[in-house]
Amino acid sequence: MDALAPGLRRWTVRHEGWEEDVGCVAVETADGLVLIDPLDPPPALAAPAHVLLTVFWHYRSAKAIAAPRVWAPSRSRKPLENRGIGVTDVVGEELPGGIVAFQTARPAEVVYWLPEQRSVVVGDVLLGAGAKPRATDEPLRLCPERWLGKASHADLRESLAPLLDLPVERVLVSHGAPVLENGAAELERVLR
Repeated sequence: MDALAPGLRRWTVRHEGWEEDVGCVAVETADGLVLIDPLDPPPALAAPAHVLLTVFWHYRSAKAIAAPRVWAPSRSRKPLENRGIGVTDVVGEELPGGIVAFQTARPAEVVYWLPEQRSVVVGDVLLGAGAKPRATDEPLRLCPERWLGKASHADLRESLAPLLDLPVERVLVSHGAPVLENGAAELERVLR
């Protein structure tokens, strides 16, 4: 587990279905520990008060963790409830620790802004260096357009454009290497 900023940690775990490591995030907030897209949290972490999911298939260990509250986008609610996970919708709600959800062009997916840590946490719409498919050395790139369903890369860029107004230092992706400095410049490169 890597400490990235005060109150912000990230770890990776091998995901057998994806056949590579995936990133997970823990953030200490005034409202308790928040885990984002957790998979097998390290034993060193305290019990979380909240679990935030970027998209429903990142429920990973959410049910086993049994946090008092699980948050996810509304389009992810039914698939999660079918797995026995009760969900609070992130869109339009005040999230723990001042975290803000931004809806993406992919209807069931959001990205999270962690204002205290100046970090964006992303599920699948942005990929880091080395992530498949088409692993590259680019620090950050858009997901394959086919992952967006009816949306296009132009739609994705438009939906993520509000991130360009934020003082982003880090972009913490689920797939590939995270961007740990100059996140705003890297988002600018990818989204313009």
